[in-house]
Amino acid sequence: MDHEERDPQTAFRALLHAQRVWVVPLPAFDPAGAPGEPLPLFHRWFAEAVAAGQTEPHTMTLATVDEQGCPDARIVMLHDADARGWHFATHATSAKGRQLAARPEASLVFYWAAQGRQIRVRGRVTAAPEEESRADLAVRSTGALAAALTGRQSEVLSSVDTLARASQAAWERAQSEPDAPVPTWTRYVLDPREAEFFQGDERRRHVRLRYRRAAGGTWERELLWP
Repeated sequence: MDHEERDPQTAFRALLHAQRVWVVPLPAFDPAGAPGEPLPLFHRWFAEAVAAGQTEPHTMTLATVDEQGCPDARIVMLHDADARGWHFATHATSAKGRQLAARPEASLVFYWAAQGRQIRVRGRVTAAPEEESRADLAVRSTGALAAALTGRQSEVLSSVDTLARASQAAWERAQSEPDAPVPTWTRYVLDPREAEFFQGDERRRHVRLRYRRAAGGTWERELLWP
């Protein structure tokens, strides 16, 4: 048995330090040619991420604040990005739903390793009208509907068998009733007041372009040191 086998921490550190980032050519980004607002640039970078083969480019980190003022974060799916903001959905009764009800501010982070890019968006979050939340769920897959029908997100689970029974019942209902209502399902929209576009560079001369909403709703742009 060698030393690494006897010392899991050493083995972990060796594995960690052996990892590398951006082993593929990275695209150039000239901020001088960026649009005056963040949304068109997000649309462009998203399309380029898809074309580059980025896995699940529509997933993002959603960060909120809990009742103690501590940050909380998880991965969610982007449902849209339009003139109103960045859209996602969850149960209003979930941990993130409760946190947003108490403190309707959040941050989103996209990381697209295939191009060494990340996007950070911060702003106020509002719940969409009920009919929009219903429509959001109606266009999702049977599995997504079944998961929503299972409900009780973030609550303590007594056993995996309890989950299996609830999930099976939800699947059966989702298949027989594809328009089944889920009253707690809520679509949220983050209205950005700030958006940062980060382009990684192999020599660590990263390009960071930040948009900030000014008075009157116009956007100001500024570069940040990496």
